[in-house]
Amino acid sequence: MTTYILLLNWTDQGARNLRESPKRLDAAKKSLEAMGGAIRDFYLTMGESDMVAICEAPDDAVMARFCLTLSLAGNVRSRTMKAFPESAYRELIGTIN
Repeated sequence: MTTYILLLNWTDQGARNLRESPKRLDAAKKSLEAMGGAIRDFYLTMGESDMVAICEAPDDAVMARFCLTLSLAGNVRSRTMKAFPESAYRELIGTIN
């Protein structure tokens, strides 16, 4: 599985319906699980992003579909980063001449 870091911000709609956010998170977890992935960690954050989710998905297409599904609901905007674990980092650095 590939790891992805999602930086999330509430839209005006999402902020107006803030109390429903935990239910939306539960629905998002189920949605990604149905696609073969998982939300491994979730954080409410202070600063540039309102929330951060650490997710796993079988491939980029699954994560793209999940992010598009989130966008359709209109409650959050996301920025997605593909993450490489330390072992992959070391392997990649080792290939640089």
